[in-house]
Amino acid sequence: MGTYINPGNAAFASIVADDYVDKTGLIELVNEVAGTPRKLVCVTRPRRFGKSFAAQSLVAYYDCSCDSHSLFEGLDVARSTDYERHLNAYNVVRLDMTEFVIESGGNVAPLVEERLMAELATEFPDVEPGGWLTDALLGVVRATGRKFVFVIDEWDAPIRENAHDEAAKESWINLLRLLFKNASFTGEAVEIAYITGILPVKHYGTQSALNDFDEFTMVQPARYARYVGFTKGEVEALAARYGMSMDDLRHWYDGYELPGVGHVYAPFSVMRACQRGQIGSYWTSSEIYESLRIYIDMDFDQLQGTVTQLLGGDKVRVNLLSFSNDMADVRNADDVLTLLVHLGYLAYDCETGFVHVPNEEIRAEFRVAIGESRHSEIARIVKGSEALLRASWALDGDAVADAVQHAHDYGCAPLYYNDEQALRAVVKAAYIAAVDHYEIIEELPGGRGFADIAFLPKRRSQAPAMVVELKWDKPAETALDQIRSRDYLAPLRDLKVPVLLVGITYDSETKSHTCAIEELR
Repeated sequence: MGTYINPGNAAFASIVADDYVDKTGLIELVNEVAGTPRKLVCVTRPRRFGKSFAAQSLVAYYDCSCDSHSLFEGLDVARSTDYERHLNAYNVVRLDMTEFVIESGGNVAPLVEERLMAELATEFPDVEPGGWLTDALLGVVRATGRKFVFVIDEWDAPIRENAHDEAAKESWINLLRLLFKNASFTGEAVEIAYITGILPVKHYGTQSALNDFDEFTMVQPARYARYVGFTKGEVEALAARYGMSMDDLRHWYDGYELPGVGHVYAPFSVMRACQRGQIGSYWTSSEIYESLRIYIDMDFDQLQGTVTQLLGGDKVRVNLLSFSNDMADVRNADDVLTLLVHLGYLAYDCETGFVHVPNEEIRAEFRVAIGESRHSEIARIVKGSEALLRASWALDGDAVADAVQHAHDYGCAPLYYNDEQALRAVVKAAYIAAVDHYEIIEELPGGRGFADIAFLPKRRSQAPAMVVELKWDKPAETALDQIRSRDYLAPLRDLKVPVLLVGITYDSETKSHTCAIEELR
């Protein structure tokens, strides 16, 4: 049993012993392609979404140096047709590329080859090593009659961490090409190659080492969708087991929605919250947000305004096609937004083509990044939004008008108005902090018409409800009159909290805003 060659099942045994959520159905999907032309599989998803757990389950299942029957007994894969056929049937190469990045300081390929050659000589002393890594691996296959299963975790770490070192990246790609683009070696020696990381495959010209990999990503997960994170049913079971509020778990960790699966939760955060009995920002505390801040600072195509819209609860359309799958080659706002989808900071709706901030945990990450951004104005708007809420609750119409004016002046919404829709964009930007306290609903049906924006307090929030009506070139009081006369308050009558009527107007001649606020109990 080695470190990289046939490392055994101890790592997965420790995972199963710690309240494991059964995701071994993924192994059944991988078994389907074993030994076929589709045997090269690349699965990408954000950090803390269970990539390493999945890799360890595959290692424990395929590794011929151990007996894993007791580990998989009662789990999903044990009920599959080919379970016994593939169980502990292969030699396994297990690589965690983050370790090699740290140890090598950059160029990982020589270190990987050195470590594998040394371990092959130790584990298979009777096999002639040959001069090349592929020769040594083929010698083992021919001597043992067992092909290799490659499990490479964080395959893209050398690409991400050496974004501007073309020589180091090319060296790593060439090693992957040697293993998986060599038809004679791959055909004879490789039963399965399963690689996982954050970024989708980048095709380095027509000779890419990864062109032949069948790829499953956050935007196109296909049959692997249910193994991206925790499903709603899995989280409900955890909530019941640990006595946690499902509403709280949904608010903090839900937001990713995948075809055929529905809602998907960030697994690391859900488990931490349940095991500790406390809701919190566990994903963000483990994730370096430096990359998020850097990309927001780029401010391509008024990206600052787009981020403000997203933080305010809006959805934004994105074109995924221009992204080159390279963190160093980001050229426009669509590239940034697409990258943030793959990093897990944004959720993508494949049916509509829109992205949104998935949950409260990620929203907090955005705020930290913006707070340390070199763009002081967007940070001022985010901070000013908290003061705006307090001013609204204090019925201070002048302060509310000033905050809306600031959001307008600094371009976090359309700079020129031509209708109330544009005014609405500015108001939503100004109320960006409201998402902490409210469910925000546009065009809320009520009485004889629709309220422009309704702020309904979230569970456990002590904030008053608010109904906001917008007007152009009219006194703010006319907006309050419309709320009352058309009975926009009808859907709020059963609420046990005060209701604020907020009228906000824009004067096209003076380019200024006014606000009137009234409280009803």
